[in-house]
Amino acid sequence: MTVTQRPARTRTRQTGRGAAVRSALTAWLSRPLASFHLLLAVFGLLTVIGLVMVLSASAVVDIEKGSFSAVGKPLLFAAIGIGAFYLGLRLPLRQLRQLSPAFLLISIALLALVLTPLGRGVPGREHSWFIIGPMSFQPVEVAKVALALWGAHVLVTKRALVSQYRHLLVPVVPVSLVLFALVMLQPDLGSTVSMGLVLVALLWFVGAPMRLFAAFMTAALAAVAMLSISADYRLKRVLAFINPSADPTGANHQLNQALYALADGGLFGKGLGQGPSKFNYLPNVQNDFIFALIGEELGFVGAMVVLGLYAMLAVVGLRIAARNTDPWIRLVAATLTVWLVGQAAINVGYVIGLLPVTGITLPLISAGGTSTVVTMLVFGVLANCARNEPDSVAALRSLGPGRVGGLLRLPAPEPYRPAVKRRPGRPSTPPRGAGRGGAGRGGGGATAPAPEERRRAHRSAPPTEYRRRSAWRSGQDRTVRGPGGHGRTAEGGRR
Repeated sequence: MTVTQRPARTRTRQTGRGAAVRSALTAWLSRPLASFHLLLAVFGLLTVIGLVMVLSASAVVDIEKGSFSAVGKPLLFAAIGIGAFYLGLRLPLRQLRQLSPAFLLISIALLALVLTPLGRGVPGREHSWFIIGPMSFQPVEVAKVALALWGAHVLVTKRALVSQYRHLLVPVVPVSLVLFALVMLQPDLGSTVSMGLVLVALLWFVGAPMRLFAAFMTAALAAVAMLSISADYRLKRVLAFINPSADPTGANHQLNQALYALADGGLFGKGLGQGPSKFNYLPNVQNDFIFALIGEELGFVGAMVVLGLYAMLAVVGLRIAARNTDPWIRLVAATLTVWLVGQAAINVGYVIGLLPVTGITLPLISAGGTSTVVTMLVFGVLANCARNEPDSVAALRSLGPGRVGGLLRLPAPEPYRPAVKRRPGRPSTPPRGAGRGGAGRGGGGATAPAPEERRRAHRSAPPTEYRRRSAWRSGQDRTVRGPGGHGRTAEGGRR
């Protein structure tokens, strides 16, 4: 009897422990600043993993050159990015919304200016960034954030009219097309695709109809196909994706080496710093193909940890959007989340051979200058959106800034106050002599009867009707007998 009861008791204990863990997790997630703390954890882990992997990939290059430039630059940009993260976290979101039009105009001006001889680039990207001393600045990364902030501002301002196509599409879509054209003149197809994610997310979360997305996707695929065959290096990438075994030492060399690196990593990897692919076997490993190095040195487990962090970013970002009441914050948080997670999905997709190579970096992991700083700024804005959740605002304003807020000296966010709708003005009082005919004094309409005439007509009414009117005026709920003997209440209803 005891032997048969032990498995049941064990299952009961396990079920009880599972229920306790679920209840504790649910209680923690229901806390006011849970989204804020989760986002900080994702941001910190991705930043640390990115710095470690970039330093691991760049150490070989530094040893060959005898310098530490490949190691120093990621650390410098990470330090600047931390400052950008703090700026996005501290700047009031209402002020950020007010600055979004100026932010967009500056981005358009920089995208146009980079096409002049002031812009620099590499073969295939003749005009993509500015050189400022030892650093470079790529304005397209700033333009993505500007489009998200300004587009959300316009769509929320016109949200009562977005059911009409002309208000839904204008001016967001024409301005986006201008940005796409300026980026493609660099030319940079990968950044154009990434900016397209921002536009699609804005239209999706504002509630655009599905037929609009069908037309938009058809036009986007046609444009990508035309742009892919317009340049030799893009055409080679497309052909390599269609036929991976066609040119193993040419156009398919990078993709094949990435797949070999992922396969060699196994379950737990070869160990940090032990991956042989960075010894010039895999070109550009620290930038576009750093996920292959993660799979080689940290194995399948390390790659799944990175993918899990991006999945958690998607959940937390959409949770922040759902828990806010300010429509602009909701749209901005959802759009920025889709942009970051979508860019990560595209990067991982072409590293494992599911998509053509587009040159999109892995957010916070790949080595980069402007992309790293702007991504950290976006994380700061998302963390700021998390602090503006109604429960978080109430807790921060009543209980204080908390440990993180006190350490960073963050001000308490202002509660959301929706715009007050103006009521239509009250109609003017009609003239004193005007009756229901609408004519005033001296008009040809019928005038109201004088008070003496109304009293005389009231008294000349039949006795029953006179008593009924008197009872109704005095407010007494009594029964009045009519000529037919039917009982009626003082209010006129049949008893």
